[in-house]
Amino acid sequence: MDAELEFAIQPNTTGKQLFDQVVKTIGLREIWFFGLLYTDSKDFPCWLKLNKKVLSQDLKKSTTKPLAFKFRARFFPEEVSEELIQEITQKLFFLQIKESILTDEIYCPPETCVLLASYAMQAKHGDYNEDIHRPGSLLQERLLPRRVMEQYQLSAEEWEKRVVTWWKEHNGILKEEAMLEYLKIAQDLEMYGVNYFDIRNKKGTELYLGVDALGLNIYDKQDKLTPKIGFPWSEIRNVSFSDKKFVIKPMDKKSPDFVFFAQRLRINRRILSLCMGNHELYMRRRKTDSIEVQQMKAQAHEEKLMRLQERERIQAEVERRKLAEQDREVMQKRMNDLERSADAARQEKPPRIFAQTSETNSLEDQNRMTKDLEDKRRQAEEAQFRLQQERDDAEREHERMMERINYEQGEKDKILLWRLNNPVCSWVQEIEKTRILADKKAQEAQQKEYEARQLEQELREANKKVHEAQESNNNHYIDSHPMDVEESDDEENSTTGRFGQGVDLKTDEHASRHEENRTTATTRDQNMKQKLEAERRHLGQRQQKEETREDKIYRENTIDKGIDKYRTLKKIREGTVKRRIDEFEAM
Repeated sequence: MDAELEFAIQPNTTGKQLFDQVVKTIGLREIWFFGLLYTDSKDFPCWLKLNKKVLSQDLKKSTTKPLAFKFRARFFPEEVSEELIQEITQKLFFLQIKESILTDEIYCPPETCVLLASYAMQAKHGDYNEDIHRPGSLLQERLLPRRVMEQYQLSAEEWEKRVVTWWKEHNGILKEEAMLEYLKIAQDLEMYGVNYFDIRNKKGTELYLGVDALGLNIYDKQDKLTPKIGFPWSEIRNVSFSDKKFVIKPMDKKSPDFVFFAQRLRINRRILSLCMGNHELYMRRRKTDSIEVQQMKAQAHEEKLMRLQERERIQAEVERRKLAEQDREVMQKRMNDLERSADAARQEKPPRIFAQTSETNSLEDQNRMTKDLEDKRRQAEEAQFRLQQERDDAEREHERMMERINYEQGEKDKILLWRLNNPVCSWVQEIEKTRILADKKAQEAQQKEYEARQLEQELREANKKVHEAQESNNNHYIDSHPMDVEESDDEENSTTGRFGQGVDLKTDEHASRHEENRTTATTRDQNMKQKLEAERRHLGQRQQKEETREDKIYRENTIDKGIDKYRTLKKIREGTVKRRIDEFEAM
């Protein structure tokens, strides 16, 4: 899934400057989901801090190789169809999630793996074409996780047939739509978007903490699919840590603090960073979209309409060609019938009649019949000629249309390739500056009005925050941006040391918790649900290895108990915050 980009940096280049260069090069505007990941000197993965110089961070340096970063999604959307606006954003998430499923970083049941593989083929190749995609043509593709292929007694060719069977059903879906359909199904997987951390409660019980877009969940050490206790972001007002101790303060001030212990200081720093970023996005989703997001959505909607109109024009042209071909075949058949009738009339000998009058009449009838047949034949030939002209015109029009589409796509590809090969070119920067300036001017009037409406609300919130700060015993906590939280164990280079770090979260305790009432994509589509159940039964007949632990947990939850990710979420959030914290302490 990786494409390499090279950038020249200076000793004073900051993380933000490098990050901005990357997103401008690939044309990404939904930057809040992403970050730059690197391996530090102790071989731990870390996120690049935007407010610090690149070279001052704990990078794993080499005298022979350039510094290596991975551009990855750090935060995940709740609902991909509503939050992922740009096509490039959808593609980046599609590639990253697909890779996580293929490597089993995200567990996916076998039958769903087959379905997702078919959407991946539609996203890559478009509609299935039996003349192009012949048996064996997909054998070099990474279709399924190795776990799935080894678990069943199926050859690579048989797996290919199963994927193709699903692929044929996606006929007519655009590549972009196929990627989105893939993500809609993947977001319902239990491990989608979850960052797991090893923690202990006060009793010393080893557990998993899961941090995701919807809140914090506690998992048993043997089960990463089924959380036992959950806290939505709307119930949390403060997060902080001191050395290996992490403290979460609920909105309900009568409830005790939620306290756990991590193995390392760096883990607490990463947890804090993820809490801040996910909490911010959780609250942002439950408010009116910013002007920038509204403009992006409007632009994406217009582009989608243009693609749909272009597809409709192509489909109409294809139908026109089909009808013209059918008319040609009908006229060809009629012409052949007339020719056979004319040949038969010429070869037929009139009976010998001695009466002069009868012989004359027979000759006249035969001549008249022959003339009529010749006229009909000429008309058929003229009709065939006109149909052939129409067919040729339709083919030329289709070729011109396809040439225009290919030319436009080629130009886009050239521009993208040029950008990739010239990432630091000042020309790109000047164009980007011009575009940003134009956007700012277009937004200026709306922004002023928006700021005026928000001013009073912000003042009220500020007064409330000051009042709460005066009552709080945590005056040593430091508010920081989620992208800038330290993730190193190195106290010498740390701005916070081991005494801790924390932040008061801007929480609306009345924020919607609509995620608890969501249903999965397969539940909403009964036809797909039935086909997946049939696929599961068919695969079960060819199983040669024992089910994995995750397979058994998934089957027990989904098939035996009839629960899914969102029903589980609603269940583990039931009861008061105090009761759930007490339950955590008793684990």
